[in-house]
Amino acid sequence: MSQVVETNLESRIGHLAGVICNERFPTGERAALRRMTPGQGLALSFYRFALAHLPSNWELNVDDWVAIVAGMAIMSPNAHRFDRGVGRALAEAAYSEARLERLLAAEAQTLRILVLRAARFLAAKSSPCNWTDFAQLLLTKDDEKRELLKRRIARDFYQNYETR
Repeated sequence: MSQVVETNLESRIGHLAGVICNERFPTGERAALRRMTPGQGLALSFYRFALAHLPSNWELNVDDWVAIVAGMAIMSPNAHRFDRGVGRALAEAAYSEARLERLLAAEAQTLRILVLRAARFLAAKSSPCNWTDFAQLLLTKDDEKRELLKRRIARDFYQNYETR
């Protein structure tokens, strides 16, 4: 991703978190977003949300955006914290090395499901993270850039990981 695209994604994720985690966002809408599963039929609430808040090309990566929106809704109201990378958040919440290995090795639908499981884990620990990391992991199609992102997440994990 170019710097411009990354900045736009960071802005987009910040906006999405601001909307989904806002106390004025309808509880029923948030619950419907929380229940979504990538690869399955979409609720009208997702279309309404997507048309208002996702980038114009969201339909090119529907399942990835479903995972992002559902994951943020799962972690609401403490979903996004821009200064706390996914690796650090997972390490501090005592996420296992085996789970991290599976997450970073996964692709396509398996990756989407594991991102949602990680979101549930972090939600249970009230541990927000920078959702831009998850979004980049899901949306980046360039293998080299994805590998660099995976290394950064792993590095952040181990820099904050305490051997048990």
